[in-house]
Amino acid sequence: MPLRPSRDVFITCAVTGAGDTTGRSDKVPVTPEQIADAAISAAKAGAAIAHIHVRDPQTGKPSRDLGLYREVVQLIAASGVDMVLNLTAGAGGDLVLGSPDAPLPPDPLATDMASAEERLAHVAELRPEICTLDCGTMNFGEGDYVMTNTPAMLQAMAARIKDLGVRPEIEIFDTGHLVLAKWLKDRGLIADPVMVQLCMGIPWGAPDDMASLLAMTANLPEDWTFSAFSIGRNQLPFAALAVAAGGNVRVGLEDNIWLKKGVLATNEDLVRQAVQIVEGMGSRVMTPAEVRAKMQLERHW
Repeated sequence: MPLRPSRDVFITCAVTGAGDTTGRSDKVPVTPEQIADAAISAAKAGAAIAHIHVRDPQTGKPSRDLGLYREVVQLIAASGVDMVLNLTAGAGGDLVLGSPDAPLPPDPLATDMASAEERLAHVAELRPEICTLDCGTMNFGEGDYVMTNTPAMLQAMAARIKDLGVRPEIEIFDTGHLVLAKWLKDRGLIADPVMVQLCMGIPWGAPDDMASLLAMTANLPEDWTFSAFSIGRNQLPFAALAVAAGGNVRVGLEDNIWLKKGVLATNEDLVRQAVQIVEGMGSRVMTPAEVRAKMQLERHW
């Protein structure tokens, strides 16, 4: 397979995520002010796109509170710093079963299953340029948590996102998710240009080795735009692999809290490292305006 590295690359910064990282790093933003500041700093460092979750300010746990999303977006807008907003729509698909001896009923405290409309309420009000669409169901981690996105749910969410005029970023965690994404596109539920995020190294999805990445990219339609990332210590090396494979880059504290061994990172730190990697490979970092033009995005917020 010939090497076709990307010459123009956009960087996404996933600033906080929904994982249990706040207890391991005090740099992970929690409050709306901290999340907005992290996105602004990442944009100033070179990230064109800010991928945003929100957290309960009191507990640090993931939330889908519309008011928290509203506050984050308002703070970013008031800053005057340009960036493309990418709001998660993954919350509301969290199924946590009971023990192996008694899997039903699901754990009522940890399970959060919501309708398509509820999962997209913040997207409908705030109208970011992009929102995520987790394209499949999979075991996640070592416990009883199942990331749950049925074909029927994905059809409903994709149709609603299209009606809102928001570009879905299709999150691909394994090879079957890519097949499902193609099926949604064939049904007219995803508009061109198609935007894909290859999420690698997450138990128990696609591993973050080069062969798995190339297997994924080999099955992507040529006119689809993709980014790729790995979690943990391979985040920054994977930025180089993504560019070499013809894609774009994602970094941020959602996926990795370390800058190097023993040194906790900030989102700004990781974006600066990603910029160095991209430019060191002879490529150019794209601006938010260039990403909007390339991906035909509309700013409403």
